[in-house]
This record gives sequence, C-alpha cells and structure tokens, in this order.
Amino acid sequence: MDNDVSAGATTTVVGRLALGITLLAFGLGHTDVIDGVTAADAVSIAQYVGGIALFVAGLMAFRDRDTANGTAFAALGALWFTWAVSDAGSANAAGLFLTLFALVALSLTLAGGDQLGQGAYGLFFVALVLMAIAQFAGNDGLTKVGGWFAVAAGAVAWYAATAAMAHWPTVLPRRAAGRGVTATG
Repeated sequence: MDNDVSAGATTTVVGRLALGITLLAFGLGHTDVIDGVTAADAVSIAQYVGGIALFVAGLMAFRDRDTANGTAFAALGALWFTWAVSDAGSANAAGLFLTLFALVALSLTLAGGDQLGQGAYGLFFVALVLMAIAQFAGNDGLTKVGGWFAVAAGAVAWYAATAAMAHWPTVLPRRAAGRGVTATG
C-alpha cells in the first residue's frame, strides 16, 4: 500500500476484504453452484474471517475514530461469529436469526457512507431477507436466490477493498444537473 494511505483507510480495506470473503463463501455455499460445497463449508470462514477478523477490524476502526465502519464491522463480526457457532435448531429459529441479521444490514445500508459500502450492505440485506423467508417457508429456491445476492454483496465488498488499494474508481459518476439530452432543431 502507498505510504499516504491512512490507518483508517487500511482498517476499512481489511474489514471489507474480510466481509467480502465471508459473503462470497456464505453465498456460494447457498447457491449449490459448486458441486459438494454447501453453506456448512462456510462456517469456519464465517467464524474466523467474518467473525473474529471483522470484529477486530471494527475495534481498530473505533480506535481510529471511524464510528461508521467500527459499528458495521464489529456488529457484523459478532453476528458472523454467532452464526458460525450456533445451532439454530429449527427452521423458524434460523429464519428469525436471519431476519435480525437483515435488520442490522438494513441499518448499515440506510446509515449512509460511500456508494460501494451501501451497495454491499443493501445486497446483503436482500440476501438475508430472501433467506429468512426461505427458512420460514421451507423454500430452497429462495435460499439459492438469496445466496446469489450474498455473492453479489461479497463481490462489491471485495471490489471496494481492492479498489481502495489499487486506486480504482470507488464512486459512480454523476451527471451535472440540467445536463441531459438536448433537443435539436
């Protein structure tokens, strides 16, 4: 990384990499796209990368006075760790956990921040809602669709981290007000 990258930016990169890897593993495990890979295979990644590493990244962000990322990473780290070590028992209990997890993702989406962060949290929120409904309804098809939304969220989080390190674009360009299609003639 460049010497001009601040400690807060480094913490954000680490947190987003941890979130991206966890979401990719979690999502791919639910899609059944890779033969023999299930959501259960994502448990150790969720526990150590999504849980512990993300939680520590949250604490480091708090130390750097970055309350937005500190809150996001610490909350998501705690939730990933809980998901990894818990045995939901029933489908309804799993659905309730996913619903509560979705509320956290919704709060993070609505809290603002940069476009890539909001995009990742928003996609994750949709994934969790779909998976919660799937648990309550016993619908494997919705679980797979939710898995794909989690994969997309993971890809956005991974891109955000990589873009920060590689100095790639991290915002979508906006058109200036009043500059649209003009009529000719």
